[in-house]
Amino acid sequence: MMALEIKRLRVGIEGKEVIKGIDLRIEPGKVVALMGPNGSGKSSLAYALMGHPRYEVKGSVKIDGKDINELTPDERARQGLFLAFQYPVGIEGVSVKELLLGAMRERGEKISALELRRKVEIEAKELGVEKELLSRSVNDGFSGGEKKKIEILQMRILQPKYAVLDETDSGLDIDALRVVAEGARMVVEKEKVGVLVITHYQRILRYIQPDRVVVLKQGRVVDEGGVEVVEKLEREGYKFYD
Repeated sequence: MMALEIKRLRVGIEGKEVIKGIDLRIEPGKVVALMGPNGSGKSSLAYALMGHPRYEVKGSVKIDGKDINELTPDERARQGLFLAFQYPVGIEGVSVKELLLGAMRERGEKISALELRRKVEIEAKELGVEKELLSRSVNDGFSGGEKKKIEILQMRILQPKYAVLDETDSGLDIDALRVVAEGARMVVEKEKVGVLVITHYQRILRYIQPDRVVVLKQGRVVDEGGVEVVEKLEREGYKFYD
């Protein structure tokens, strides 16, 4: 069955185990929220899924039945996996348009620079991204909100099979949060992208409602279920799981 499937996953870095045997399944067109306090291993999971070389991984990670454990980050991207970073970095000398054109041609898509420019400008307008940012170096002098919008713009243009949003809500004001979350939700609804939303706040889940909620603490899954889990966290906080 089509899914991003994680089984018995263990992740370590510098000799320390940070993810201690978890199972997750994200199906096309579904949203899974992974919640947990700071230091619970959420971002480590995101980087491990994308193939960051510093992380030691044991267990199974499959995209639509294909094991990706031995693939490099670019190979995982070609298989349809996308990661939106918590702290997007700048890429000097490469514009947003050039980055997207290179990514699409790398995976064999035939698209002209003019066709892509029109497509990017339409998406940028919907996300409230200033047109002049598209010709500047990626994230060069961008505000926190602009960086996160550019991440969502990339996701909407590239249309991956599965997207991991690593604390995309971090540092956003309420208006930027709404735009980013609704931009991600549209990809789920229209393109049937499966999304893993990693967060320790509840507010983003008001705009991109999860089908399933998983709570991670100290590298282990301590709770899972529907939106009632979010309601429990709002009442009790993460101390409930101590």
